[in-house]
Amino acid sequence: MTGVPAPSHGLDRPPAAVLPLSPAGLGRGRHGAAAALLAGGLSALVLAHEPARRLDYAVPVLLVLVLVVAVALLGGRWVALPGAVAGALVLNWFLTPPYGTLLIDSAEQVFVLSVFLGVAVAVSWVVDLSARRTAESARARAEAEALSGLAGAALAEHQTLPDLLNQVRQVFGMREAALLERTGGGWAVVAASGDSPPDADEQEWSVPAGDDLVLRVRGPELFAADRRVLASFAGAAAGALLARRLSERAAEATQLEDVDRMRTALLAGVGHDLRTPLAAIKAAVSSLRQDDVAWTAAETADLLATIETGADRLQRLVANLLDASRLQAGVVSTVLERVRLEEVVGRALIDLGSLGAVELDVPEDLPDVPADVGLAERVLANLLENALRHGGAGPVTVRGARGPEPGTVVCEVIDHGPGVPPGSEAALFAPFARLDAGAGALGDRGPGGLGLGLAVARGFTEAMHGRLTAHPTPGGGLTMRLTLPVVAVPPATTPAGRETR
Repeated sequence: MTGVPAPSHGLDRPPAAVLPLSPAGLGRGRHGAAAALLAGGLSALVLAHEPARRLDYAVPVLLVLVLVVAVALLGGRWVALPGAVAGALVLNWFLTPPYGTLLIDSAEQVFVLSVFLGVAVAVSWVVDLSARRTAESARARAEAEALSGLAGAALAEHQTLPDLLNQVRQVFGMREAALLERTGGGWAVVAASGDSPPDADEQEWSVPAGDDLVLRVRGPELFAADRRVLASFAGAAAGALLARRLSERAAEATQLEDVDRMRTALLAGVGHDLRTPLAAIKAAVSSLRQDDVAWTAAETADLLATIETGADRLQRLVANLLDASRLQAGVVSTVLERVRLEEVVGRALIDLGSLGAVELDVPEDLPDVPADVGLAERVLANLLENALRHGGAGPVTVRGARGPEPGTVVCEVIDHGPGVPPGSEAALFAPFARLDAGAGALGDRGPGGLGLGLAVARGFTEAMHGRLTAHPTPGGGLTMRLTLPVVAVPPATTPAGRETR
């Protein structure tokens, strides 16, 4: 059948084999053209019968024989056989004495016309048989290519049900192809391909694709050989649907497995991280409530400081849990405004109460950055807390500079602790993932951390269109690099409205 181009969905795939229009290989167009050629040739001979009578009798006979052979090549025997009879009658009536009758005076001319008719019929039959054999061979080759392409597509990972339906449309020249599934209320369309307007002469064909599946196509007529090939496509469509559903179930199972793993890690981490500050707070409060102990002012201050430290730790833990949940649900909203980097760093240090434990190297002439103040403060607070907790005895440095990329500002939080194993930097940002402390692991993955601080920091950074990466510190340690774009400054204009540079 004549194919209809189908959308490729952006996949580079060789075009599917298109089945021939007819099993005989000779369509209605060729039959019509052959009939027109026959009528035109015989009409020309009739119009020129007077000059033709002056020629040798064999000349018009050979001309009509050539015409019949040409008609046989073009339209097959169903046009050539009537053409041979019509040619014999024209020769008898117009060119064989006595003219204007079907009588023949000469036995030689009777023999010539008989030979002409026999040769014309034989040639027409042989030519038509050859055309049919050629068409059958071409059709068998096209069917083999279509079925081999179907088998190869079944093994391709990118082959989907819509792709298969597009292939059905292309191979069979259909306007629409759809896979239907039986439901409680009838038949429901699982997938469909084709959106061209319907044709008044189109037909609908349905091929079973399983117990509760049917492949339905709409378009031109299908022959018996077409329906056999279509049945193979129906089976492949059912297999593609089954593969898609199995893939969806596997994805759901993987998602549930990830959720279960995260829940297990959360419970394991929370069991430690919540009990430690709660135990300290409980012990301090119980001590202060003892009536039989006279606490000095310094001891009372120490117990209150323990309560405050534990409460701050619980607050950060709960905040990280809530922020991780927001990031996973994709509901983090940002309000970007123009801020200075040293301002955000100072607010993060005040929030941690670690102004004296960090060395600052943030130039005042750095360009402003577009950031959400609250999110940026949380990002730097998490980075600083991670560095202070796992940075060892060495100093923690916050350094600001213009980024290596034009239009960016870089803020680095540098520690000189044990660092992380080479190649494991990306694992620092995985929620609830813990690196092996025995292998020199660092970050909020180690003991005493849920593994959320850096994951939340990266999520907030990306929400502000920034980038957060981990790099080894020269000499040992870990450097967390926060890269943010600078605020775009509009060009100044002259009073006439012209831009100045």
